[in-house]
Amino acid sequence: MEDKKYTGKQVDPNEITRQYLDSILLEQRILDSDLPDISTEIFGETFASPIMTPAFSHLKALGEGREAGIVEYARAAKQVNALNWIGMETDEDMEKVLAANPKTVRIIKIFADRDLIYSQMKFAEEHGAIAVGIDIDHPYGNDGKYDVVDGYEMRPVSQEELKDFVKAANVPFVVKGVLSVTDAVKAAVCGADAIVVSHHHGRLPSAVPPLLVLPQIVEALAGTDVRIFVDCHIDNGVDAFKALALGADAVSVGRAMMAPLVNEGVEGVVKKLTRMNEELTTVMGYTGCLRPEDAEPSMLWIPGQDF
Repeated sequence: MEDKKYTGKQVDPNEITRQYLDSILLEQRILDSDLPDISTEIFGETFASPIMTPAFSHLKALGEGREAGIVEYARAAKQVNALNWIGMETDEDMEKVLAANPKTVRIIKIFADRDLIYSQMKFAEEHGAIAVGIDIDHPYGNDGKYDVVDGYEMRPVSQEELKDFVKAANVPFVVKGVLSVTDAVKAAVCGADAIVVSHHHGRLPSAVPPLLVLPQIVEALAGTDVRIFVDCHIDNGVDAFKALALGADAVSVGRAMMAPLVNEGVEGVVKKLTRMNEELTTVMGYTGCLRPEDAEPSMLWIPGQDF
């Protein structure tokens, strides 16, 4: 028998996340079912569904004569009444996004210059953002040093600093990049209104799939008012349902939205989000869920789980 050899290859978190999502199967509960209502309340606003856009960054115009990609998908989100998210952008670009769709969450990088974080929070609030937050999972590069993005150095955030950010916010505050019970509990203690369970498209090598750790986070935050969102490979309505059944309040589409955005702009994103809502509605019908909150873990068959 040929010996297996260690290759030293790192495990790709995105590949593992996709494999884990695909390994989860659904149980049909069709008797007494009906067409569900997938509308969802987030931060005091009612949206068409729990499926949201991702917090993309640095998307300029994707074709001649077009608006910046960040503005195009903000317009698409408004058309389908989805909560919009935006990542690292200048205040100038942020103003354009909020003018196109004020129902937007601004996620700010953890700049070493903390004053810049406060400044961008304030700007977003003054221009009508529905919520603000930070990426806690972007402090390090792949060279053993603090990351530098567009010339800005990043630094990890302490609990005391996070408390101050939350206290300074006049709109709901989101902590993005939570991937453990430890960080989820710390975010809750610091007063965060919501967290995003995410590995940020694999910033941490061999990172655990968000849906694998999600049930533990949901259990740890039970009894709090912290909303729990999920991203990373939520590519269709079935993926969204699986996240909801494991305790997520809402999900972000992720990179599955990129091709429709690049190829068709606003219309492509509208088609993608609409199709995902249709898929979610269909799956909820087949599992007997009338509302998104009716989805529960017992509807899922997960490898290695006792039944």
